Amino acid sequence: MTLNILELKDALTHLTLAPALGASIVNWTLRGSGQPLLRHSDQQALDSGLPGKLAGFPLAPWSNRIAGGGFDNPDGWLALQANSLTDPLPIHGSAWQQAWQVVSQSVDEVVLQLDSSTPFAYRAEQRFQLQDGQLNIALRVTHLAEHAAWHGLGLHPYLPRRPGTRLQAKAGQVWRCDQTKLPTELGPVPADWDFQQPKALPETLVDNGFCQWDGHCLIQQPELGYELECRATGSNYYLLYCPPGLDFFCIEPVSHPVNAHHMPGRPGLRLLTQGQSVELGLSLQYKAL
Repeated sequence: MTLNILELKDALTHLTLAPALGASIVNWTLRGSGQPLLRHSDQQALDSGLPGKLAGFPLAPWSNRIAGGGFDNPDGWLALQANSLTDPLPIHGSAWQQAWQVVSQSVDEVVLQLDSSTPFAYRAEQRFQLQDGQLNIALRVTHLAEHAAWHGLGLHPYLPRRPGTRLQAKAGQVWRCDQTKLPTELGPVPADWDFQQPKALPETLVDNGFCQWDGHCLIQQPELGYELECRATGSNYYLLYCPPGLDFFCIEPVSHPVNAHHMPGRPGLRLLTQGQSVELGLSLQYKAL
């Protein structure tokens, strides 16, 4: 299959997108040097057809994992099936596994749309914009089903990891997880995971949700000669994924904790009736060091 790859450019950067692969970001690079600003996707990654091998993808109508085989909505139980070969639980919603359509495109902006019937009817829209080295992503989901349902959103960028990579992302608490990667206990942020100030990433596995986030994140890449200043809206939580020994990490702005559908009060989730919407945004500003 020949993929339709969309291109956006501003004076400094170049963005490529694959609408057919869950509206994924393929690459975001500097125009002058080709330096990757997100994890580089080569042809093999693109040929895999897997958004998780590329540079980023949207999370809708929920983020991360859901336990219990589904979740309760006001009109009854919504059963879910595992949707990934690498995870026994349903993960990251359904928007990343469907082809999106191009609504509009210019040199520096594109709007993509998905009309989905899985696991219920919803419309998702992603707007990508480049301006002076800043990538803006706006994700909006509108509930289309007759019966109300719980919604959550997120964005899943993959970032280069080098020995000198440093992260700043303030958080008040973090969820500890069990072997299934589901949260079990909310508590203080340990010293190794405290990114109040720019700090090197841990050498051990981190795959946890952080709470009480102000939406600001700084990623310093001294070996690569730049930093990214990031700001999220509609997100009081982030997920940090640092797999040991690999050349990437993920910091994901999300609207709710992992498995919020089964937590008291369903923190961060929104119960949407037909026609109601929810939004989440992320901006990443390139700055040369």
